[in-house]
Amino acid sequence: MSGHSKWATIKRKKAAVDSQRAVAFQKFSREIIVAARLGGPDLGANFRLRTAVEKAKAAGLPKDNIKRAIDKGAGSSGGENYQELIYEGYADGGVAVVVETMTDNKNRTAGDIRSYFTKFSGNLGETGCVGWMFKQVGQITFEKSDNWDAIVESAINLGAEDFIEDEEDNKIITSVADFQTVVEGLEKEGYTHVSAEFTRIPENEIEITDPTVAKHIMLLVEKLEEHDDVQNVYANFDISDELMEQLDI
Repeated sequence: MSGHSKWATIKRKKAAVDSQRAVAFQKFSREIIVAARLGGPDLGANFRLRTAVEKAKAAGLPKDNIKRAIDKGAGSSGGENYQELIYEGYADGGVAVVVETMTDNKNRTAGDIRSYFTKFSGNLGETGCVGWMFKQVGQITFEKSDNWDAIVESAINLGAEDFIEDEEDNKIITSVADFQTVVEGLEKEGYTHVSAEFTRIPENEIEITDPTVAKHIMLLVEKLEEHDDVQNVYANFDISDELMEQLDI
């Protein structure tokens, strides 16, 4: 399991903290606002909006918040002018980091992100400096079930590229172009997913063995993911379970 996957597990455990829950809700709302602004408020006709709403519901975002975000995006009650911006750089140890943001003030966001990289021995780079190290894919997550083999077979027939079996759940991987086709095809066959979203998979990972470097990387990722404007963080590192247990963070 990659270091970032381990961090995702830690983050889920922390998600019960009210302040972090509020930040997460704000991020879901922003994605809904932008999706509705770009493709309209009809979930049936706007696949991005539909997946954003599904993800928000799964995380517990109240229905009133979802409706309010859709209305803002559609313009019926005014909406924030969010921009989708990507920042790239290197964490300590030469680890590549891609940060996806949604902001109404790019100067504030850029300044904050640059300061985090600097604080934890990293460097914010130019657009494109590390993005090529990650493959953009569609990821459809399912609960563990006896139907997994059938789901995989159907997904491959629909154009899926790969599948992943984790300890907690199973995932179907698609190209960006085939993502919607596979999601809707599996739904028509009666398979219910937990979530469906775009993500970035590192082409290779750097094994981190130095505790100081590992701590810098984890703190950088943590700080970035806590920022209101940051939607997703991707990094190409691997840390052993033993080293993770040693980190005092």
